Amino acid sequence: MEEANAKKDETIAKLEALVQWYEIQFKIMKRRQFGTSSEITGPDFRQLNMLGEVAAMPPPPETVEATVKRKKRIGKREEDLANLPVIREDFELPENGRDCPKCGQPMAGIGVDIRHRIEIIPAQAVLKEEAIHSYKCENIGCAEEEGKQIIVTADAPNPLISGSLASPSLVAHIAYQKYSNGMPLYRLESGFKHDGVNISRQNMANWVIKCVQMYLIAIYLKMADCLLSEKYLHADETTVQVLHEPNRRAQTKSYEWIYRTSGGAKRKIVIYIYKETREWKHPQEFLKPFKGFLHTDGYEGYHSLHDGVIVVGCWAHARREWEKIWKTIPESKREGSDAETGLQYINALFKLERDFTKLKLTPAQRYKARLEKSKPIADAYFAWARNLGALPKSPLGRAADYSLNQREYLENVFLDGNLELSNNRCERSVKPFVMGRKAWLFSNTPDGAEASSVMYSIFETAKENGLHPLYYMKFLLDTLPNMKTGDNIDVLLPWSDSLPDWCRSKAMPNHGVIGHQGLV
Repeated sequence: MEEANAKKDETIAKLEALVQWYEIQFKIMKRRQFGTSSEITGPDFRQLNMLGEVAAMPPPPETVEATVKRKKRIGKREEDLANLPVIREDFELPENGRDCPKCGQPMAGIGVDIRHRIEIIPAQAVLKEEAIHSYKCENIGCAEEEGKQIIVTADAPNPLISGSLASPSLVAHIAYQKYSNGMPLYRLESGFKHDGVNISRQNMANWVIKCVQMYLIAIYLKMADCLLSEKYLHADETTVQVLHEPNRRAQTKSYEWIYRTSGGAKRKIVIYIYKETREWKHPQEFLKPFKGFLHTDGYEGYHSLHDGVIVVGCWAHARREWEKIWKTIPESKREGSDAETGLQYINALFKLERDFTKLKLTPAQRYKARLEKSKPIADAYFAWARNLGALPKSPLGRAADYSLNQREYLENVFLDGNLELSNNRCERSVKPFVMGRKAWLFSNTPDGAEASSVMYSIFETAKENGLHPLYYMKFLLDTLPNMKTGDNIDVLLPWSDSLPDWCRSKAMPNHGVIGHQGLV
């Protein structure tokens, strides 16, 4: 009887633990579906100080009824409008209407009231007709001497795509709308029709692919070479669907790999690479020339790279394991919970990083400060997680195991003051691709997916270096078709000092029309 009761009690305990696990999973999924994606834990969250102790919250201030008048920032409007060209329109009385309506004497001007408005000039598609004139010598002697008619043709820029209606401004506009603004080609096709221009989405896709294969691939490969020469990089990956891949179903997911430079790099570079799978061989192949530190998430594929790569783990990912549990706990039970304690430890590390940034520490000073202040907190955190005693398959056990399994890589941040505590920088570079994917949904062919990778790389690198992506793309498509073999393309790279000022975000181009359709 006692043995039967013991088995029942054991079964009940297992079922209660299972129910608790399912309740937490349900709350996590419900929050993921309906809640906010913010990882902020709120202003009332208790924080750890540098010694790992809970800092007491100050008492709430007394409520005082008062009317607060916000001060207008002086010069804010002027600063916002400083880069716009000004078109002035004066409203004056006519010459014969400036006499006093009472006495008839001429009135004197006493001032001008200036008001500002922002006007938008809609884009206008025009058919550009290039007439290339040729000339022949009518001297019979010249023809007889040369044995042929002497004909000289006027110089003209090379066409972007021979026999096509595509121009640099048109292809730049199409690429900008799709890859920077997330506009699918079928919507662009519809927009062109409203303007009286019939351009099929197939033509637009073909133009983009051809421009990548003929011209932009050189810029892309050069940027990738420069990226691999850096010492500190970030990496991440996300899914992409390509409909017509050889020997694969249309529903099969492929992957977009993203690599980028770290915060202290002088040349800011973001590279997107399309691959069919998530196998570790892809980063292994791309990063073969790279030697240095690589910030990543916990994906094991990055842990199999060659010995020259030191993987740096992401503390933000470790924090998220505790944060998603903490937000499923009722507010009345959060204080003192294990999930809150895990958050407190990692929050203390991030708070120290913010303090180091405010103090403008050099990499050497940051390295020393981390060893003195951050490393003890990390050691205490791992000791606490190891002794937590949570069931391995429970949410708390999974959160603790994530950090313990990743400890080697998480602690690598203490090796160099240039390293970052998280891989959030690369995740921000993943976001433009993910947002665009929600609009255009998929790539039709591998060529289209590879062209998208090149376009995203150029546009996002341009943004990182303070360029306007549309103007920079037009500059490239204007320049590359007319370059000769052997010309140095380094002067065209996004960080080059040789780029024209109108390519930069704070400068307006002195040609073309800017509107809802782009640059014409």
